[in-house]
Amino acid sequence: MRALVLGSGTSMGVPVLGCSCEVCTSSDPRDKRTRVAVVIDGGDGRRILIDTPPELRLQLLSADVGTVDAVLFTHDHADHVHGIDDLRAISQRNGELPLYGPQDTLDRIVRRFDYIFDPAVVTPEGTYKPDLSTWPLNAGEPVQITGIDVLPIEFSHGVMKVFGYRFGPFAYLTDV
Repeated sequence: MRALVLGSGTSMGVPVLGCSCEVCTSSDPRDKRTRVAVVIDGGDGRRILIDTPPELRLQLLSADVGTVDAVLFTHDHADHVHGIDDLRAISQRNGELPLYGPQDTLDRIVRRFDYIFDPAVVTPEGTYKPDLSTWPLNAGEPVQITGIDVLPIEFSHGVMKVFGYRFGPFAYLTDV
C-alpha cells in the first residue's frame, strides 16, 4: 500500500492570490502547492481518493491517476469537495462511484450538489453528471472499502467534527 499526496496546500492553495509574502513569491517549486487530496493505492490496482478539491482534475492528470474505486470525504468545506464534478469522467467509464464519510458531511454534499444526486434532474443529451452513491461511516468503526481496511477517526476542526482515516500503519489527518 502507498499514499500518493496530490495536494498539501492551505484552503486557498500556495501561493495565495495577490499575496506578496516570501513564500507566495518564492521560485522554489515546494512553495507551489494545491489544496489537499490523497490517493491510497492498495498495490493491486485498487485506489481510494480522499477529498475532491477544486484542482482535482489537474491533480489526477499530473499524478497519472485515471481512475479510483471509491472516495472518502473528511468534511464538506469547499476546499475538500468543490472538485466533485471531476468525478464525472471516472464514473462514466467505471459506473457508480461510492462516496464515504460522516453522515452529516454526506448530507450537506447531497444538498449542495443536488443536481448530481436528484434522479429528477435529467441532463441534456450529450452531457452527463457524475454517477455517485453515498455510504455513511461511523467514527471508530472499521470497514473494508474496495478490499482496503479503513478506520474512520473523528477530530475537532474548530466547532465542527471532521474525519481522518487510518489504513494499517498509515493515517491521513487534515484540518485538525
